[in-house]
Amino acid sequence: MNDQRAENLLRELAPQVLGTLVRRHGQFDACEDAVQEALLAAAQRWPIEGVPDRPHAWLLTVATRTLVDFWRRDSARRRRELQAAALKPAEVAETADVDDTLVLLYLCCHPDLSPSSQLALTLRAVGGLTTAEIAAAFLMPEAAIAKRIVRAKQRIRASGARFELPAADQRRARLDVVLHVLYLVFNEGYTTSAGPVLHRTDLTVEAIRLTRLLHRLLPAEGEIAGLLALMLLIDARRAARTDAAGAIVPLAEQQRDLWNASAIAEGVALVTRTLGTGPVGPYQIQAAIAALHDEAATADDTDWPQILALYDVLDRVAPGPLVTLSRAVTLAMVHGPSAGLALLGTLDSDNRMAHTHRLEAVRAHLLDQAGDVAAARESYLRAAKMTASRPERDYLTLRAARLGS
Repeated sequence: MNDQRAENLLRELAPQVLGTLVRRHGQFDACEDAVQEALLAAAQRWPIEGVPDRPHAWLLTVATRTLVDFWRRDSARRRRELQAAALKPAEVAETADVDDTLVLLYLCCHPDLSPSSQLALTLRAVGGLTTAEIAAAFLMPEAAIAKRIVRAKQRIRASGARFELPAADQRRARLDVVLHVLYLVFNEGYTTSAGPVLHRTDLTVEAIRLTRLLHRLLPAEGEIAGLLALMLLIDARRAARTDAAGAIVPLAEQQRDLWNASAIAEGVALVTRTLGTGPVGPYQIQAAIAALHDEAATADDTDWPQILALYDVLDRVAPGPLVTLSRAVTLAMVHGPSAGLALLGTLDSDNRMAHTHRLEAVRAHLLDQAGDVAAARESYLRAAKMTASRPERDYLTLRAARLGS
């Protein structure tokens, strides 16, 4: 097994092993530390010794031993913790709808945590994102995210939360955070915030899997169906987003025959069944926008006025800088680049945009459309310097080069 496949396997297994440990022994923070030690041991030994026949069992054994060692070193709690470790774990119902990863997801969204801490902890423990990746998703400094994760783990321990799926009413109360977490995990996989590749399929696959699990568990929740549809409709374009050399291909230039027709059909069917059956939320609106893009036979066939109307609704339902960015692009397609640039200018004083290259990238695109070549080139270059993603940096640099010097 090559290094990338081993890394993907470890990322997939990590939340499962953590879920098993927490279910058996409690103490989220200690269990999370033990799993990290087991992952480190695997990363060091598997390339030399080979992946074991039962990798989940291997990781669980190493993590359990590490956990017991942690307890032994804490003499004040030695007897109590060793006794707890020796107890037979409670039986957990095994169904197609619930696995330890899903229960872990809800534990990380515990009501004793602030929404921002719920997001950060879940991205770390369930999504497998690094602190740097989480910081990019939050548009925040890495050090602040690291502190937030530590505090969240400590709070989970202090709460005495049990490792079990919450009751139905509590499940729904935590649903917004759970969906936001899955959305961020998917986004990080679809367009990585840093590194040499544009996609991380392991993250998008896991986000879709968990969202499917939620949809089966709560089939009447329109926003779960909306999020699943959104993921499927966006991920359907993955094969066309890069060329043979790995360079980014913008949406308008993609070969649409490479898009995944079955994923599009499933996503459109979900949107069709969901819209109008209950309160409309931001994921359903975004899914409807994605469906309009995917159903257009060519870029010229895109129904931009309808997309703009949906963005106007989204801006009222869930306003934010990233919505404004997308709305500015759509506004430019309907009313011209000057209208898009005027809307974009409202974000110049928004501090949340200081940690992302996207404002300058969109500005460059609209300036290019407006014919202001020199200003567009400068914005492309500024955006290229701000991103940690090599494919995005290469794409933006190439755009600037095509505009001359």
